[in-house]
Amino acid sequence: MIALDEIDRRLIRALARDATQSASALGRRFGLSQPATWRRIRRLEEAGILRGRRLRLDAEALGFGVTVFLGVKLATKGRVSLEDFERAVSAIPEVQTVEHVLGLYDYRLRVVARDLPDFERVLRRRIMTLPGAGEVEANVLLSEERLPGPLGG
Repeated sequence: MIALDEIDRRLIRALARDATQSASALGRRFGLSQPATWRRIRRLEEAGILRGRRLRLDAEALGFGVTVFLGVKLATKGRVSLEDFERAVSAIPEVQTVEHVLGLYDYRLRVVARDLPDFERVLRRRIMTLPGAGEVEANVLLSEERLPGPLGG
């Protein structure tokens, strides 16, 4: 773990709010030169604190009005490998995230669909036909709020 000063924390908060900000704009905001700001950002990336500043799409604006979190327990019959399941589920475009978790289920998936009938189609025809797919539990997202994270604000 690297030591973070107040400027590092402010950079992290600013990038968490809007990852598209340039090093030049951030530098002006925090009283740093563009190269100094860029070096700080690179140091945070190299330390693994910042990982890929990618664009976050609004699924609802793209026509995907339903988000479902699925808990998936792998079937013990057939003993499919974790890698085979992960590879197969990652190929489904509606599956946004695949998390291998410890607990009641083996995986937690974030799935988007146009509506509930579309989700049912994805579940029945794509997810439940995957190698090793066993029990599933679905939780439909009602609302979502972005929290500031461990560094605040």
